[in-house]
Amino acid sequence: MGDSRQATARAHARFVRWCWVAAVLVLALVVLLAGPLDQAAQAAISRGAIAAAGVVAALSCGWRAARSTGRRRRAWGLLSLGGAVGLLGNVYAGLVGDPETGDTAYIAALLLGVVGMALFPTVRPRGHELVRMLLDSVVVGGSVLYIAVFSVALAGTGGFEAEPALTAYALPVVDALLATLAVLVLTRSPAAERVPLGLVGIGFVLYAVADVAFALLTAEGGFTFGSPVDVGWVGGYLAIAVAARHPAASGSPVTSQRTDGSPVLGTVITFGLFLTAALVRVGQANDEFPWVANALWAAVLVAVAVRQILVVVDNESLRHGLERRVEERTAQLRALASERERTLESVADGIYGVDSSGRVTFVNDAGARTLGVAAADLVGRDAHETFHAPAEDGTPYPAAGCYITEAVRDGLTATAEQDVYRRPDGKDVPVEVAASPLRTDDAISGAVVVFRDISERREVERIKDEFVSVVSHELRTPLTSIRGALGLLDSGVLDRSSDQAARMVHIALTSSERLGRLVDDILDVERMDAGTTQLELAEHRLDGLVAAAVEQVSIQADDAGVTLSPDDGPELVRVDGERIVQTLTNLLSNAVKFSPRGSTVRVSARPVGDLVEVRVDDEGRGIPPDKLETVFRRFEQVDASDARERGGTGLGLAIARSIVERHGGRMWAESDGDGHGSSFRLTLPRVVEPAQSRTGAPRAASDAASTAASEPSLVGAAVATGTRVVVVDDDPYVVDVLRAVLEARGYVVIGVTDGRAALEAVEAEAPDAIVLDLAMPGTDGAEVLRQLRLSAATAELPVVVVSGTAPSDAREAAALADGWLVKPVDPARLAATVREVVLLRPHHERVLVVEDDDDLRAVLTTVLESAGLVVTPARGLAEARAALDDGGEPHLVLLDLRLPDGTGHDLVADLRRSGRLHRTPLVVYSGAEVGPAEREDLRLGSTVFLTKGREAPDAVLRPVLDLLDAAAGRTVDGSADRPTPRTT
Repeated sequence: MGDSRQATARAHARFVRWCWVAAVLVLALVVLLAGPLDQAAQAAISRGAIAAAGVVAALSCGWRAARSTGRRRRAWGLLSLGGAVGLLGNVYAGLVGDPETGDTAYIAALLLGVVGMALFPTVRPRGHELVRMLLDSVVVGGSVLYIAVFSVALAGTGGFEAEPALTAYALPVVDALLATLAVLVLTRSPAAERVPLGLVGIGFVLYAVADVAFALLTAEGGFTFGSPVDVGWVGGYLAIAVAARHPAASGSPVTSQRTDGSPVLGTVITFGLFLTAALVRVGQANDEFPWVANALWAAVLVAVAVRQILVVVDNESLRHGLERRVEERTAQLRALASERERTLESVADGIYGVDSSGRVTFVNDAGARTLGVAAADLVGRDAHETFHAPAEDGTPYPAAGCYITEAVRDGLTATAEQDVYRRPDGKDVPVEVAASPLRTDDAISGAVVVFRDISERREVERIKDEFVSVVSHELRTPLTSIRGALGLLDSGVLDRSSDQAARMVHIALTSSERLGRLVDDILDVERMDAGTTQLELAEHRLDGLVAAAVEQVSIQADDAGVTLSPDDGPELVRVDGERIVQTLTNLLSNAVKFSPRGSTVRVSARPVGDLVEVRVDDEGRGIPPDKLETVFRRFEQVDASDARERGGTGLGLAIARSIVERHGGRMWAESDGDGHGSSFRLTLPRVVEPAQSRTGAPRAASDAASTAASEPSLVGAAVATGTRVVVVDDDPYVVDVLRAVLEARGYVVIGVTDGRAALEAVEAEAPDAIVLDLAMPGTDGAEVLRQLRLSAATAELPVVVVSGTAPSDAREAAALADGWLVKPVDPARLAATVREVVLLRPHHERVLVVEDDDDLRAVLTTVLESAGLVVTPARGLAEARAALDDGGEPHLVLLDLRLPDGTGHDLVADLRRSGRLHRTPLVVYSGAEVGPAEREDLRLGSTVFLTKGREAPDAVLRPVLDLLDAAAGRTVDGSADRPTPRTT
């Protein structure tokens, strides 16, 4: 910007210097011609000055023409040529002595100047404007000449002494025309260009003045070179030469907008001079006409001139108004077109238009991107031939049935029609198309087609179809087994073969379990993908979560002969404990299934910044590199036969990855290929353990652990208080060992060493269970067991036999015992068995079962009644309320949330309002998981939440008995080996 201003300043400085030089030269010429030199010397000086000025003017105009472009270049070029022609004519006339030939050449030069002046506007004038300017110039030039010759020069004379030549009259007329044209061009030019145009006009005015004087002096016979007239010619040449040196002489940048000024000023000047000339003529006719006639004629001339000026003013006003309206309308149309273009470009769908012959007229950016080609390359091409992919056999589809043809030919509108477009790179793009005819004056001029890439939709449909196909197969397979097994049992064919009947029952049971797992896994995947599963985040010791998962897979590992080797680690993670155990169980189960017998599955963890990386490594067959990612997809297996040979639904890894990603971690697999084992890895958010956790006892790691203090029997981490057990063995050392094992778990133990003392202890202490050895002197264990079963008071007392004899060798005693352990006894196994028989001893509490499904309600009733519970079934809210109104106060409520005549929330609200039942234990058994907020609304007494998809009906019995024991104060050992349902 600064360099441009400096260059402009330098150009203006040069122009000013040219002006000073020209002014000094003209002044010097005036001094010389006015000096004491003789006539011959003055004539020679004049001729030389005119020639030199002509040369300077021609060269200066030529120099400017070389630095200009377009019309301005031609204008300066013609002025340069005109100067050269005039100069040559003058030289010729001076050498030969033929002034008329010189005048003719000069007139030709002036006509070249006229053409050059007409080219000066950078925007080409309209034809009628150019003609008007020329006619105005003729009027002005003629009027000036008339006034000068017949009013000024001939005023008071009788006329010319000699009739001047025609060229003498033509010269001032053409000069005046040029001067007037320069002035008119000046009034119609931008302000920046008016200085050089003004100088050109001044130059031609000086020409005109000099030529008029030349004509008059020639007519009087007194013209000679060396007179002041020559100064006008020299000044005219130098004025034009200086004009060519002005910085704006090349013109302003050409734009489409006309910058010409108003013609009113030119009209006023033109008619003013014309009126002056006419009045001069009227004044000269005073002797021929009376003054009244002359006055009338003058008035008419004035009226005509004024009227014409007013017409021009009015026309000019109308023209400007129309131009303004046209400009406004054009701006509106441009804005409309711009908005239409922006709208087309902002639409995500592809849009293209075709004309009546089906050729593309426009394509928006989205359409061009989808089709993989520039929009400009599509315009003009046949849409049907360009876009439509051929049929599967390679033959093109007929254009007659194309929706584009139907829209253009028949005016039909196509909506939601599916098609396939082929890109230039050969890729096919499935699209959904809508085509509409484009109507103009009730005629169809083309069509507009909107299309959308549906590749993702097609992929989703493919996945859905595949999903439905796999699920239908996986559902039908176990259903077929169940139906076949139950059909055989129902037909009575297997009545005589108890082994076959038992096998059919086992098949039905395992198939139903497989079916349940499949439904659970599908629901888990969908909930995880939808983000509807609520995560209950808490701080957990990772080794505790790993231990829980290892415990769940231990039986499977033992059967497969695979060793599970978890590493101990103190890392804390903030996760949903149940979900992470589910994830680790899936990984361990897979590792066991695909590991050879005698191998080891290792679980390890290490901190990685704010995360903990957990690894499950096996020594199995490995995973091919191309399957490392696909194994995490739904229903994907490394080998298609795995689902049949090794079981599983193919959803476990998909669920595991979804769970980990919901925790903000990631899961991946690594393997070196076949025979090199595999490593599944996942990351979990790490918690920095505070100092008190490192130096003191480990803090609670979950909601379950925090609940242990108040409800020990529900969470599986508290000791049993008040549970009395009688231990009977003839070896005091064995009694002491068993006593220590049980007392360490909180039991109250009464130890005796003979059968008679055992019966007395049972009668005196009323224990909750008895641990009994069979081989004892005197009254042996078998006798004690028989007497216990014969007494009504102890018939249902749980008895665990601990003996060196196998139950198959003591069938009678085994039939009467509730549990049987063969010495030597594992302490944990003993504690678990005692806890089991205490939990499953007959109960006689009342349970209200509210379930709308008749079959499931019957199954639940059977399960609970098998434990001695008194069940009151209710199908819906009304039946449950009726059962409560009848006075049957339940010790526990088993509740479904979705009921035909209300919801489980309504019944909980009723129980809360009851003064007697507001602390009743509650088991919520629903089809959907219950979120934390909803659990608060359902809180009654001790409450357990079970999901039908996760817990089978027979699994409901344990938490029911736990809640009943807790409510009655019969707490038992909680170091259980079963996953504990979430409670509140």
